[in-house]
Amino acid sequence: MQSAPGEQPALELLVHGVGGTTPAEMLDDPHTVRVAGDDTAALYRRAKDAPPREGDGPPREDASRAHGTEGDAPVQEAYVWCNLTSGDASRALWLLLLPFMVVNLAHWMRPRALRRPRLVRLYGALVRLIGLSLTVLLVASACEVALDLTAWQCAGTAACAEGRAWLGFLSPHTSPGDWWTQPGRRLALAALVPAALVLLLWFLAHKTWSAYENQRPLPAATDDADVVADAAATGHAAAATPPTPDAKVPRDTPALARPGFWYGRRIVARLRAAHTAAALLTVAAGVGTAVTAQDAAHDGPVLAGRLLCGLYAVLGVLVLVAVCRRGRSERRLDPAFDRLTVRALPLAALVVLLATLGYALADRPADRSTGTLPGDVLFRVLTLTQGLLVLVLAVVAALLHRSAPDSRTALRGYGGPATALLACALGGVLTGGLAQRVADWLDGPATPGEGGSPLAGPPVLLSWQAATLPPMLLLLLLLAARLGLATWRRARAGAAQVEADYPGVRHDEARTRAIALTRAAAALTDRAPALLGLSAAGILLLGAVALLGAWTSGEVPGEATSGLPAAAHGVAQTCQALGSWLTGLAALLFLAFGRRAYRDPHARRTIGILWDVGTFWPRAAHPFAPPCYAERAVPDLTWRMATWTARTGGRLVLSGHSQGSVLAAAAAWQLPSQVRGRIALLTYGSPLERLYGRWFPAHFGPTALTGLHGDVSQWTNLYRATDPIGGPVRVPGVDHTPLKDPLAYGRTPDEPLPPPLHGHGDYPCDPAFAEARAALLRRLRPAGPVPRQPGPTSTAPEEAEPTGGAAGA
Repeated sequence: MQSAPGEQPALELLVHGVGGTTPAEMLDDPHTVRVAGDDTAALYRRAKDAPPREGDGPPREDASRAHGTEGDAPVQEAYVWCNLTSGDASRALWLLLLPFMVVNLAHWMRPRALRRPRLVRLYGALVRLIGLSLTVLLVASACEVALDLTAWQCAGTAACAEGRAWLGFLSPHTSPGDWWTQPGRRLALAALVPAALVLLLWFLAHKTWSAYENQRPLPAATDDADVVADAAATGHAAAATPPTPDAKVPRDTPALARPGFWYGRRIVARLRAAHTAAALLTVAAGVGTAVTAQDAAHDGPVLAGRLLCGLYAVLGVLVLVAVCRRGRSERRLDPAFDRLTVRALPLAALVVLLATLGYALADRPADRSTGTLPGDVLFRVLTLTQGLLVLVLAVVAALLHRSAPDSRTALRGYGGPATALLACALGGVLTGGLAQRVADWLDGPATPGEGGSPLAGPPVLLSWQAATLPPMLLLLLLLAARLGLATWRRARAGAAQVEADYPGVRHDEARTRAIALTRAAAALTDRAPALLGLSAAGILLLGAVALLGAWTSGEVPGEATSGLPAAAHGVAQTCQALGSWLTGLAALLFLAFGRRAYRDPHARRTIGILWDVGTFWPRAAHPFAPPCYAERAVPDLTWRMATWTARTGGRLVLSGHSQGSVLAAAAAWQLPSQVRGRIALLTYGSPLERLYGRWFPAHFGPTALTGLHGDVSQWTNLYRATDPIGGPVRVPGVDHTPLKDPLAYGRTPDEPLPPPLHGHGDYPCDPAFAEARAALLRRLRPAGPVPRQPGPTSTAPEEAEPTGGAAGA
């Protein structure tokens, strides 16, 4: 379809939200064609609107429908990105990486800060250290299962090894005199299990790093109008010269507008090397310290073992330096690559691990495995370290929030520390639950760690932590009941407002109650900060009780409380038994759901919804977290908008729903200034302020959103009171009045059946949607040269995460 002379083509670029959808649903037409992209993320149009192609070249953009009349709709183009988070079946395994994703979110929850660069660096370094502790916790749990419970305790105990043929060749009781029955050799063989886990994590991190962080941002991010025009004329990214790596944008540039924000190649590679080295050292230390202790107990040669322990300490210090040394480089593209750290550190750790295994394989006929490995101390120190890091992080967050206070910030700036604590709790439940279930399975009908059990069981701390789970669940149930009661009361109080919103009709009590209850339930989203804060306080308190009980008693709760009154002892035993099953059940449910999602696309889509929110942010705190899909989606959108406007000179409405509105805003920030001033932004059901602005104030706070409004030509935001996710962006001149939901109270001549409540979906079915889009198109500036703007608007300077320093954030 050719544009008539003098008419201006118009395009609406649609970006869907969480959970994904199909091109046919987005475009409301079963006949759609892909005009650009691949099976992972692509652009679609209706078949009748598809631009003709000339040979194998790019699509011709002059096919966009021109607007000769005010009421015409623009050509719609759908960007479908849902396969970035839920397409491939193997991505269901990302569910096991949930603690890593949560701690990565804590990094981006940093409060907005003014002129506090050292505190910003310290905040980032603390979160990265917490992330490192989670990696060590995961590998230590795998070592506990493979080395301690299986190779050391069960294989060394006749009652456990008998009847298990798969373990018989390791047991001196079932295969006396066999080569593998010596404790050191059993540990060396069992260490291959956690080592394989480490190599798998490294492989996944390297693969996703190559596909995401290692890709340079597309040239649409440049502010050179000639570069954009040349690229649009040829249709190839290679035609455009990327920004100069050393060119920095001003310090007051909004974070998401910085050229290096979506280019985390350097830090992710370095963190991957550090975490891999730490994980390998954890495996090596689990074997080496046990064998060295055996040598010392039997007056054997301990020099080699002590040298290896010294190497563990030296490489551990180097790992800490690599993690804390510097943070992300956002104000410029940073093509540097820390080759020495990335290659030498994990290789050195692997060599030390192999040397440890060789040391463990030496002949020690007098050695016997009794009790447990010294892993109990590791778990206690690790838990104490995590608690102290979270407390220091909370102090830093409070100081940052005090420098630029905002009443809308969730938990007054403590959202990041609370989320980091939640990540530690999730890691503890998953890893501790796995150890508890394996111990119960190996121990048969007995209870590990108590009298009559052939096994000493897992570290005492894991039993104490499991015993705190029932009280924690009770607290959550009480909070849920409190929220449910408050919602019911709010619904009763809101019934009068519902009837006032629909005057002149006959009201029905059931219909009014349903609408009021939907509105009240949608308001629960605003209670999330209080829920997280109380949960974090409970986790911190119960975690401290568990650590203190394990450290002072050295026994499981059931044994440690045997001298207390019968009621207290009974409660402790009940919590221990119930907690052990609950933690094990949680771990098994994660594994079972991951296996189901691997086979079932619908279950995989459910995981994708969670990942849509959690993996929007780049990997800045943990390299083994799931990859950031926005590092693909944002360049896709910026490239499309920059080349289309440069080729056609037309008007473009960037239309984002739910999480798609967050991608749309991020893409608009990355556009050249002359393109940014030529597009309009239409957001609906948007969590930009309600969720992102409150939880991520340094990047989506009032200053950033106000600046975005000043950068784009026009912006309108639609929302409903019944929407549990979307809400106002609270920027003057942007928010539409709340849309009615339902559109009519009851039956009307046009609606013979009562219209449904749409909540978070179906915004385009509301007449206000088409009106808002038409108004944006009318107000868009005409095509032609646009004066260059000095840069993204920012009403006040905000501290970026500095790129240097010994404790770079």
